[in-house]
This record gives sequence, C-alpha cells and structure tokens, in this order.
Amino acid sequence: MAAKKTSDLIPLCHQINLSKVNVTAEFTTDGISLTAEAITNAQTGVEMEALTAVSVAALTIYDMCKAVQKDIVISDIQLESKIGGKTDI
Repeated sequence: MAAKKTSDLIPLCHQINLSKVNVTAEFTTDGISLTAEAITNAQTGVEMEALTAVSVAALTIYDMCKAVQKDIVISDIQLESKIGGKTDI
C-alpha cells in the first residue's frame, strides 16, 4: 500500500501505475532484512516506490515491536538495482 502512495508522500514524485509490488522479510543474525521489488509497464523507474515500500514496512515492524524491544534501529535502506527508465543501476 505504501508503494501506491509514494506520489502522495514524496514531493514531485509522479503517480505511476504499478504492475507488481513485493515486499519480503527475512530473519538474519542482525535482525530482519527487508527487500522490496516494484514493477511497472510505464517508461519510468519505480525505485522510489520500492524504497517507500521497504521504509514503511520497516516502520510497521518498529511500531509492532517497540513495546518489547526499546533499542530498535532502522538502517541501510538503499537501492540495490534498477532496470528500466532512463538509466539502469
């Protein structure tokens, strides 16, 4: 849902029709690793949608766990790869 609201949350992001958004969570030795994938048929990138999705997922986990774990840290939110749009990364 957060990916669909990116244009409402981030100034100057245009609304994009998304074909698919997938957020996965994996337990690691350091905590929880979140990954988001966003896909569109439009001729633009959807990295902001993926970054928004993973950020809001992290905040959701924080909100659910803050009562029992006081020292939660959200870190290292970054773009891993991008295919399409004007440039590939």
